Amino acid sequence: MESSLRELAMYRMERAFEMLIAAEDNLKIGQYKTSLNRSYYAIFHAMRAANIIKGFDSSKHSGVIAFFNKEYLKENIIDRKMSPIIKNSSFFREKSDYDDFFIASKKDAENQLKNAKIFLSVVEDYLKTENHNLLANPQISRH
Repeated sequence: MESSLRELAMYRMERAFEMLIAAEDNLKIGQYKTSLNRSYYAIFHAMRAANIIKGFDSSKHSGVIAFFNKEYLKENIIDRKMSPIIKNSSFFREKSDYDDFFIASKKDAENQLKNAKIFLSVVEDYLKTENHNLLANPQISRH
């Protein structure tokens, strides 16, 4: 794999973990909509990290999700149980960002954060294996 793609994938996983930390921080201070948003972006950046391994990038969220679903979930490279995590996080992100009257609950934010942690762990494990060995650097790994 090209060195620049490897570096980009690593950078995107770093961003994913930054979003995860932001989701946790916002949950702690009762900013549930923002926590839902950050949990989604943690998942989104992890998908982008995996997608770039296959040479795919998109500026559209729908494109990132569609490619990830097709190349990783439908091919069973990554467990298909991740599909509802993606769908739910996207749903809550859109509600939080665009529905003026949406009230985010603590429980919703906690569940999304938990799911984002699961998702990032699964993608990180994939990136550590399959000859990608992207996250072998202990300074980058988050387990």
